[in-house]
Amino acid sequence: MKQDVIELDGAIGGGQVLRSALSLSMLTGKPLRIHNIRARRSRPGLLRQHLTAVLAAAQVCAARVSGAELGSRELTFEPGPIRGGDYRFAIGTAGSCTLVLQTLLPALLQAPEPSHLSISGGTHNPLAPPVDFLQQAWLPQLRRMGGQVDLQLLRHGFVPAGGGELQAIIQPSTLQPLHLEQRGALLGRRAWVLNAGLPEHVAERELRRVGSRLELPREHLSAVQLDERCGPGNVLLLEFVFEHLTELFSGFGQSRLRAESVADRVIDQARDWLDSGAAVAEHLADQLLLPMALAGGGSFTTPRMSEHLQSNIRVIEAFLPVRIDCSSSAAKVLHVAVSTPRH
Repeated sequence: MKQDVIELDGAIGGGQVLRSALSLSMLTGKPLRIHNIRARRSRPGLLRQHLTAVLAAAQVCAARVSGAELGSRELTFEPGPIRGGDYRFAIGTAGSCTLVLQTLLPALLQAPEPSHLSISGGTHNPLAPPVDFLQQAWLPQLRRMGGQVDLQLLRHGFVPAGGGELQAIIQPSTLQPLHLEQRGALLGRRAWVLNAGLPEHVAERELRRVGSRLELPREHLSAVQLDERCGPGNVLLLEFVFEHLTELFSGFGQSRLRAESVADRVIDQARDWLDSGAAVAEHLADQLLLPMALAGGGSFTTPRMSEHLQSNIRVIEAFLPVRIDCSSSAAKVLHVAVSTPRH
């Protein structure tokens, strides 16, 4: 019996719409037709990392695809059965390895056999979660839901050079609902800088700013000098470990942007979340939604509705029989609850 095609307007968001739609098409077996891909971005259509995600998804489920080419704004994706196994994908630029991984991971958790996945490209990209975020913040929550995933960073890759590589081992898993309403007690906080091919004083100035503004003692601040062949690159990572979750904020060094300004941006993001009292910050909220929908339930609190969260809700509800309720509390915190309606 031929499945109904899910039609999506990609203009409701950026690459997130495409990635979530691919994941859900693979998982549900429903064909996807998406137009206006990344229509509101400065470079609309499929970039290299999006194209890699499409081709990788097609390989994992033997999909029939049309429109899979650089710059394409329309795509048709007809999935077949999901297959585990050994996969190796090369983005060929500094496009984000983590976003390709997040496209494939939900499907590979439901494959009939384990998978070994290698992706090369950018591991630390300003427009995507760095590998550290997946390792410290996102995957621990996925594991709490029952997801069996091991992720290793083999080689750092910054923009524009790329050349990084990550490796994931994924076991077939059934996800269970997760509720993240409170952070719990603060257990620890630290900041570190990854520096490749840049003067040491850049990292020192970033860390000095974090130390002074957040009153972090020197022993909680560190700099890691990477092989200059990984760079040039610089990323500041700020971690908060709470009883029920870990959050990680990142900021990337750029030419013409002072080290202190890089630090200020990261600190301001973290303070916005800390002051809100919400359990999860903007990026983690966005990335927990799909696993919760696949688990058939879950909830979290987050400071506010973001564009990514809003577009993700629309994509998920197009594919799955779940209900996603969003309500603001008196404290101006957004409460998001995923449920499966009873028929």
